Amino acid sequence: MPGSSRSAWFTAAALAVAAAIGAASATPSALAPLAGPSGDAPSAPWAYAGLTEQKPPPTRYTVAGVDGRRALRVEAQRSYGNLVHALPGVAAGVLSWRWRVDSPLPAADLRTRQGDDAALKVCAMFDQPRDQVPFVERQLLRLAESRLGAPLPTATLCYVWDPAWPPGSVVPNAYTRRVRFITLGTVARSWEAERRDLADDFLRAFGDESRTVPSLSAIAVGADADNTGGHSLAWIDGLQHEPARSP
Repeated sequence: MPGSSRSAWFTAAALAVAAAIGAASATPSALAPLAGPSGDAPSAPWAYAGLTEQKPPPTRYTVAGVDGRRALRVEAQRSYGNLVHALPGVAAGVLSWRWRVDSPLPAADLRTRQGDDAALKVCAMFDQPRDQVPFVERQLLRLAESRLGAPLPTATLCYVWDPAWPPGSVVPNAYTRRVRFITLGTVARSWEAERRDLADDFLRAFGDESRTVPSLSAIAVGADADNTGGHSLAWIDGLQHEPARSP
């Protein structure tokens, strides 16, 4: 997302959730598979979400065969865009997937706005209570929502394939603290399996604001290369959400 548009990150997030909810015939209570017919993008309740009046081209999502399996091919070329699946009111639980990055983004740097791109990321959006959001950020949320007429995720945790960081590093987004990253990934062109306890990771990333774990509002998959002007190619499959186990 270019700098001029990044100041309205909340707008992008709101549109993502609204688009996902609108694409579903009924509010989903479980995460649908990413992989569908080859050559197509995932169907509803997955929905593509970009920016209002977006200038960069959209990131491309297509189902294709690779290594004897069917997976989601994710290609960013100076582009921006996400796939979003609404999952409102669902407890955090466990998120698992397999991913592989064939063409990373060497200029990506999560610490800076100019480098705030990702070859592949998996995000969980949480419905954090508003009274736990710092005052200034809460006012920005309200302002954006009044303009959009759409709800915004109050806390977003993204797992980013970025081997420049030690695995498991927590990094605030360069534009807004409503988004925080956990870095993963080690070797390019190699399948890696991930399994994450969303409750534990939420408290690691947002524990300075909350001692409790809110319910989810959506899950997203994304890649962007608009800030660095680069190109990336990645794959993801087996994305699953498991409910939290009873104590």
